[in-house]
This record gives sequence, structure tokens and C-alpha cells, in this order.
Amino acid sequence: MPHLRPFALLTTFVLLTLALTANAANKKIASQEGFITTPDGARLYFQKLGSGKPEVIVPLHQFLYDDFKSLGEKRTIVFYDVRDRGRSSHVKDLSTITLQQDVKDLETVRQHFQSDKVSLIGYSYVGMMVMVYTLEHPERVNRVVQLGPVAMKWDTEFPPEDDNRKDNDVVDGKAWNQLQELKKTGWDKQHPKDFCEKEFAVLRVRLVGDQAKASQLKSQCDFENEWPTSLEPHFGSLFGSIRKLSISRDAVAKLQQPVLTVHGRKDRNAPYGAGKEWATVLPNARLVTLPNAAHQSWIDEPRVVEMADRFLSGDWPAEAVKPSSVAAKTAAN
Repeated sequence: MPHLRPFALLTTFVLLTLALTANAANKKIASQEGFITTPDGARLYFQKLGSGKPEVIVPLHQFLYDDFKSLGEKRTIVFYDVRDRGRSSHVKDLSTITLQQDVKDLETVRQHFQSDKVSLIGYSYVGMMVMVYTLEHPERVNRVVQLGPVAMKWDTEFPPEDDNRKDNDVVDGKAWNQLQELKKTGWDKQHPKDFCEKEFAVLRVRLVGDQAKASQLKSQCDFENEWPTSLEPHFGSLFGSIRKLSISRDAVAKLQQPVLTVHGRKDRNAPYGAGKEWATVLPNARLVTLPNAAHQSWIDEPRVVEMADRFLSGDWPAEAVKPSSVAAKTAAN
């Protein structure tokens, strides 16, 4: 019966389309996880997406993996926790908790995967760390994404409109004072995980520009390294090393790698002026300014992930511009 043939062809087409759609949905990105042991014995947790040698390396897995893992759909990428953070092993020797050691660990990660050249994504102080790595290993770096980076020098002062670090109005003062009373009694040491959760609930509002989005932030309190009792000595040593660090602006100005700097104007942790400074001094850098975003800018503005994807693919996001100047003042040592 010839009149049935078109129907049969249509049915076959529909079934084939459904099969192809199902296969695409079931296709998963190859994933590998484990630990990389550094020369001094620290174990760094990593998660690799894709096959082959990594094209992108991302420190601070615990903050970035869930929101940036989609970058692995187009390229091989490795997320890892820096030493003494997240799932990486606890490090007792605080003398090894320095930004300079983080740079060495990043090189250990690159060598582990035998990647000749990689792009880097650095969030917060790691936005500085990946640039120090680039200064030391320019031949190993393709592109760099900075997300809310700290300033090149610790004591740099920026104009009030470019620096929100003193903005604590969003924090519940009563709840914060209650935390301080708990610490006086030693409760934070007796119940470190519970105290971590309480502190996170109070301070998480500082990380977003839109306070309604604070609930989207994930607690890191499942990891002992992230408990305040562990983080306080960690940051004491780390930030002590950053205070002593002297990054040559002249050397930075000679780097040729394309750098995308993304910074929220409401950032209360790393001043917006710091992002503007990096993007001004770096000769091949552009800045994306997010007026309503804070430190975890991608929570306020999910398009940050799309911007990073476009940049890593070789193009600048439409929002990226070259700053004309930066106002900054460095205090005397």
C-alpha cells in the first residue's frame, strides 16, 4: 500500500532522532579524580574532566568545580585543591603555607599531567598566584582568567568607589557578636564543624552582591581544612607571605599572555580596584566590570562562566574592555 510509505519514513526519522538525542544525553564527560603528591609530601586532590593532556588548570576546586565544570565539555580541564585546603591533605608545617609554595605546587600539577602549555583560572588570592606562576613560567602559560584577584601589593590603597572591603553592613552584627562570645569560651575548638557552619551562615552574605543569592553558596564545612580552627593559622601564614611579596610592575607589563580579569564592584574581599590594576598594567588584558556582583561574581552573574568559556576558546567577551587608568596608592613599607 504505497500511501503508507511516507508515514513509515516519518516514523523511522522520529525514532532515529530520539535515539540520537538519547545517546547525546547519556554521553558523559570522561572524569578522573585522585591525589598528586608534591616533592615535600603534601597530597593535592584533583578532578580531571576530559581525556588527553589538560588544556586548563583551575586551583581551588572546592569553590569553582560545581559552577565551572561545564568548561570541560569543550576541553580537558583539571580542578585541584591547593595544599591544606578542601580535600587536599592537612599540612602541619605552616612554613610551607605560602603563595610561593602554591606556585611550586601548580607546576607540580602541570608536570604530573605532562601538559606543555596550559591556561589558568585563578579566583581571589589565586588570581595573584597564577600571575606569579606566569611570571616564572611564561613559556608554560597560554591564557589566564582572574576572578576577583587581590592587588599586586598587599598594602595598596584604592579610592573608596573602588574598594568595599570595609563594607560590613550586610553582616548581622548581633549574630557576629554571638560568634565571638562562643570563641571566648572555646566552643569553636570543641565543636569546630558546628562553629564553621554558624560562621558561614553569618558571613556568606559578604560574598554576593544580591543578598537573596547567599543561599546558593555552598558550605565548605564538610572539609576539616575549611574549619575556622584550621583556616585561621593557614591564612595567617599564607597572607604573611603575600605581605612580603614584591611583584614587579615592569615585569608584569612585559607579559604577553591574554588575560581576562572579571571583578565585581561590590567585592568586599578583594577590591575592585585590584582587578582594574591588573588589567591596566598587563599589556594584553581586558576587564569585565560587574556593577552588582561581589567576590563570588559568578553567583551574582552566571554569565561569568560563559565569558570564561568564550575567552578560553580564543575570543574576548563583548563586555571586556581595556581600562584607561587606575588610581592606587601603596603605603610605605
